[in-house]
Amino acid sequence: MSWNPFSRHAGSKKIVVSRHSEREIEREVKRLDELEEASRKLYKDGRRLCEANNAVGKAEHKLVQGVLSSGLCVEVEGLQHDLETWEGALEDIQRNRQEMNANIQKTMVEPMKKFNAVFPGIQTAIKKREQSLQDYNKKQANFNKYQERERTGANVVKLDTNRKVLDAAQRDFENHDSALRQDLPKFYDGRIDYFKPSFDALVRSQLAYNNEAFRAYTEVSSEMFSNSKCSENERRQRINQTLSEIKALAITVDD
Repeated sequence: MSWNPFSRHAGSKKIVVSRHSEREIEREVKRLDELEEASRKLYKDGRRLCEANNAVGKAEHKLVQGVLSSGLCVEVEGLQHDLETWEGALEDIQRNRQEMNANIQKTMVEPMKKFNAVFPGIQTAIKKREQSLQDYNKKQANFNKYQERERTGANVVKLDTNRKVLDAAQRDFENHDSALRQDLPKFYDGRIDYFKPSFDALVRSQLAYNNEAFRAYTEVSSEMFSNSKCSENERRQRINQTLSEIKALAITVDD
């Protein structure tokens, strides 16, 4: 809600409400602007999170497929079996990933979309208040004009007519103004009760997925290294030693 109705009254000579009263509403609108920006960002980030999760799964599957289709599986004994074990685990992990994304969509993305859909209605209510305020100011100016005129019969009738019109404009403005003063703070204060369940569900979904992924990778690791006689520390030392030897090769040395 970037539209700001309050700037129009900065130079007004005759206003029917105080600047203090207008600043109170202006502060509420500013808070709503910030809330709208934050909630729209949450919606977009939730969608990006699902897309990133899918991208991780595709990248890992592509990596395994790339090695399986290369000549390494023929040259290295047992590598194909290890990769096929890994690939089988990826299918389970992908199912869990899809379930997590479905939960994120249902408990975060969709609620944020519904929450964002409320803001256009709030903006309309703010514009209606602004329009009623402008009308109230206009009717007040007309009434003041006839008050300053000579009290002839015709002017007295016009003054009475403008008083009735002014009273109607005042009631209309006060109805819009009162509704906003009550509803804007309530809506803003209710954001936590609305957002918190989504955040809780997001954390729980991540926890469930990562627990299942940890279990699957642990099983893959046990299967791949079941025949290995070296410990985990020895395996890491061998990997580091191999990396050091590769870095020492002439073709890998930087000029």
